[in-house]
Amino acid sequence: MDFPRLARKITFILFLAMSLGSAGFIVAATVNTIVGAEISGNPAWAGLPAAMFTLGTAVSAFLLGFAMERFGRRLGMVIGLVLGLFGTILAAVAIGVISFPLFLAGMVFSGAARAALQLGRFAAAEVHPPEQRGRAISNVVIGGTVGAVLGPWLAGPMGQWALGAGYNEMIGPYLASFVLISLAALVVFIMLRPDPRDLGREVSRLYPDSVPDEDQVRTISQIIRIPAAAVAIIAMVVSQAVMVMLMVIITLYMKDNNHELLGISLVISAHTFGMYAFSIFSGQLADRWGRGQVILVGASGLILACILAPISTNLAPLAFSLFLLGLGWNFCYVGGSSLLADQLNNLERAKTQGFNDSLIGLASAIGSFTSGLIFAASGFGVVGLVGVGLAIIPLGMTLWWQMGQRRLATSA
Repeated sequence: MDFPRLARKITFILFLAMSLGSAGFIVAATVNTIVGAEISGNPAWAGLPAAMFTLGTAVSAFLLGFAMERFGRRLGMVIGLVLGLFGTILAAVAIGVISFPLFLAGMVFSGAARAALQLGRFAAAEVHPPEQRGRAISNVVIGGTVGAVLGPWLAGPMGQWALGAGYNEMIGPYLASFVLISLAALVVFIMLRPDPRDLGREVSRLYPDSVPDEDQVRTISQIIRIPAAAVAIIAMVVSQAVMVMLMVIITLYMKDNNHELLGISLVISAHTFGMYAFSIFSGQLADRWGRGQVILVGASGLILACILAPISTNLAPLAFSLFLLGLGWNFCYVGGSSLLADQLNNLERAKTQGFNDSLIGLASAIGSFTSGLIFAASGFGVVGLVGVGLAIIPLGMTLWWQMGQRRLATSA
């Protein structure tokens, strides 16, 4: 069996599915708040659809982790994508009948597709030996760049198409989302063979020293007490919370400081560019420098971004600080994902990774909700200070873990 060729093929298929799926999420996300305000009849509810989508992602990640453990990565991902397709149909119907509860239900189901594709990064990791896992994860994550670029551009034309066909303009983006997620599901179902779970087991036999002993299957509570696993999970969860806190509120902060929509869009574009465009480099560095070093760089980037963002209301400094925010998140996300993959054997991976991604989803929801409360009560500067305080946690934990590793190496 040609393992390197199969690993490259699987990684490419996962990248392609991520590209299609992320475009589908983002084309819908472009209008979610507008639809929420319109069909609820209350602008105060505009942010609730995004929160429900995030909640759906969190719950689905946990459940899909167990599904992937039992049925394999391919079928588990297809289940999540099909649930996401059902969600886009519900959302489109909800717009037609003007039902806000039905629209929120559609957002919850749509989150399952995102959870499935995000778990794909771990599928890419398990078919590679340890020294290549960082790059494998980053090669899947970078698919988000395609979605970030393609998704927003589809919203307008699809809205016009829907109008021309006699439907509500807002239905168009959800139809585009349905098509793109359908393509992602077909790519996974038809082309993701052999199943990454099965190939990963073969790779583990070739590199027996690279995985923990499979004679003992540890519970999630046992795994998270392992220092390296705890560092990995904290790095991903906290970086997600910090990133979302600033990203969500920056648009309102800029609007309050008289920035036009074009300037706000440029800042968000700079942030998205930082999140995804450097994934290849962060993966290579995770393999060369080590996972801990990459997490330290990422946490430092988050701290710097949170300090710089409130200092100036000018466009260029804000764009630079949000770019740093995205880049810091990327380093923590890729470094943390690689480190977690290293700690798990074949029988522990799917459920633990699903649990991890459910925590990431919950961190997004909490970060999004609390940022508005902090901003309303104390201003953008305090949001930045809270972000600094949170980002210190993975920084300190990673340093503590690395010091422990050095002590073990010295005493050996």
